[in-house]
Amino acid sequence: MSDSSADFSRFHCPTPLATHETIQLAHGGGGRLMRQLINEVFLPAFRREGDTEGLRQPPHDSAEIRLGDGTRMAFTTDAFVVSPLFFPGGDIGKLAVFGTVNDLAMSGAKPLWLSASFIIEEGLPMEILSQIVRSMREAADEASVRIIAGDTKVVDRNKGDGLYISTTGLGWIPEDVHISPAHIRPGDKVILSGDIGRHGIAIMSVRDGLQFDNALPSDCAPLHRIVRAMVKHNARAVHCLRDLTRGGLATALNELAQDAHVGFVIDESRITVMPPVASACEMLGLDPLYVANEGRFVAIVSPEAADDLLEVMRGQGEAVGLQIIGEVRAQPAGVVELRTAYGSSRILDWLSGEQMPRIC
Repeated sequence: MSDSSADFSRFHCPTPLATHETIQLAHGGGGRLMRQLINEVFLPAFRREGDTEGLRQPPHDSAEIRLGDGTRMAFTTDAFVVSPLFFPGGDIGKLAVFGTVNDLAMSGAKPLWLSASFIIEEGLPMEILSQIVRSMREAADEASVRIIAGDTKVVDRNKGDGLYISTTGLGWIPEDVHISPAHIRPGDKVILSGDIGRHGIAIMSVRDGLQFDNALPSDCAPLHRIVRAMVKHNARAVHCLRDLTRGGLATALNELAQDAHVGFVIDESRITVMPPVASACEMLGLDPLYVANEGRFVAIVSPEAADDLLEVMRGQGEAVGLQIIGEVRAQPAGVVELRTAYGSSRILDWLSGEQMPRIC
């Protein structure tokens, strides 16, 4: 791919009202309003003058902590409010463990320990809670992490939607691993780890009585092993990783473009959407590029090593949709251009509203 495409830097899609006096669902949807909430409310409150680490670094899936002896640790936290609690291919417990493990993996860390906090609604059947907790233990065993601390609260009936789970994770970052949006460079290749949109559609398949023919299970899965194989093969070539959760592939690319001050050009024909997902999205009026995933990520890697890393990734198992889908360019910074299957181009903009609530 080259930089000879049309100049989109002067064009911007209209967006809904940018300021609100109250919190909207879209503030948690992974798109433009959520980024605005973080930048305008949370970061100004939590940053400290002179801070050169943590909140002063480009936003990433986990924070890096450097201990006194130079050891580097990754630290992350997440909350899970998925509805329904059980869905094809998983449940809120499995999702909580793998989601936190994956945030650590996106820093190149080896996940080690988790904590879990439970907000339980009065009246939740004990068997459902036990089933979810057992699922968490099974997921932790699969990911080779331990859940070592936690907390429990019970709220009044009709005040908690069954169960919310918050998790915190801690992992160790190898000395030669340096993964961050700050390391993205023009010319880097963009690798997509698999087909997209399964998780969001799996949620929709059981929500509000909707049923889709041939629905696929969620892609909910741990990603640390494939990342470990990549950095073991060539750590220097792995510049940045981002998992594709709320807001999907499109939102992840927009986040990285903004944080790294670069642009992306993406080939739509190289992005795999399985037929059941495509059909469900068409019926619901959804764009699969914005639909959530829980076991997919993009890797921004040096162009010289891209093909080798692609083969390393293929050697780790499922490879449906594993492709180099585009590249990084210097300008226009902050813009993601999608080359369509019809030979035209369009801006892949931020998600402006709430496409699909309560998917993670």
